[in-house]
Amino acid sequence: MTILVTGGAGFIGSNFVIEWLLKNKEHVVNLDKLTYAGNAHNLDNLKSSQYYFFVRGDIGNTQLINQLLNERQPRYIINFAAESHVDRSICGPEDFIQTNIVSTFHLLESTRAYWDRLEDSKKNDFRFLHVSTDEVYGSLEPDDSAFTEYHCYKPNSPYSASKAASDHLVRAYHHTYGLPTLTTNCSNNYGPYQFPEKLIPLVIYNALSGQDIPIYGDGQQIRDWLYVSDHCNAILRILKEGLVGEIYNIGGLNEKTNNEVINMLCDILDELHPRVDNRSYKLQIKYIQDRAGHDRRYAVDTNKIKCDLDWFPLETFETGMQKTVKWYLDNQKWVENVTSGAYRDWVEKQY
Repeated sequence: MTILVTGGAGFIGSNFVIEWLLKNKEHVVNLDKLTYAGNAHNLDNLKSSQYYFFVRGDIGNTQLINQLLNERQPRYIINFAAESHVDRSICGPEDFIQTNIVSTFHLLESTRAYWDRLEDSKKNDFRFLHVSTDEVYGSLEPDDSAFTEYHCYKPNSPYSASKAASDHLVRAYHHTYGLPTLTTNCSNNYGPYQFPEKLIPLVIYNALSGQDIPIYGDGQQIRDWLYVSDHCNAILRILKEGLVGEIYNIGGLNEKTNNEVINMLCDILDELHPRVDNRSYKLQIKYIQDRAGHDRRYAVDTNKIKCDLDWFPLETFETGMQKTVKWYLDNQKWVENVTSGAYRDWVEKQY
């Protein structure tokens, strides 16, 4: 048996592939375009595995998708493939529209045609799980209740708008064609293999390299933080026990301001990797002009997945942050490769 993971060389996707193969003796086909944020080296430890297959390609390439579906006959498709950085979407929204909307449509079309051809037993067991974000719900006021699965969509950035559109397409393909879909909307992930443009790895990278640690605006923006392995285990639970057509919010139950996150990171770095002068990394913090259209607060209500599927996060923010900082300290070569361009040079030569 086989599963197809799209975007499986990215941050969350690669962690999911690793988690899957730790728990299942089942073939994984990893399809990834290898943009700047995808890194095939994340899965180097799986090169010798008889269960792991990597294919470089785009989910919008209908010919390639059809070939993979016909040859590999996956029982699950888990769609992580997406452009996901808000700042980049503000500067250049077109890539987000193309990947997150148009290419997702092509993937759904190919999947529908493949699913229609399956015999009944395989048809009933098939699942298409679409990984999305809590940002599709918009922004919350400080005293508002957390996002539930029934909140109206109010996306505020080109990124979140493109993900909202893809969520609607997935919903439509279930209700119109009967495609057995599942959708997850997760809060901010953190952990190993995250590209150093996102807040936590960026702070670690800038701190260690002696650069300013930037904080947008007043730093009081609130996010719920989810350790990536908890997210992966939630997806595993949803694939096996989730109800077809349903949406599940996945959160870490850790609402923190950006100020709190950055100060905790500095404290951990002060302990694990002190500056040469023994002064705190907090001296490198610099407040900068706020991001355009910056959402003030996200918070995720996880009662549905907790009550229906008995899932809850295992990591506290403190334990997850300790593991994350230690991983980046122990994997400086990985950070150097992705930030210096060495990895991009390798991709061009390899592929």
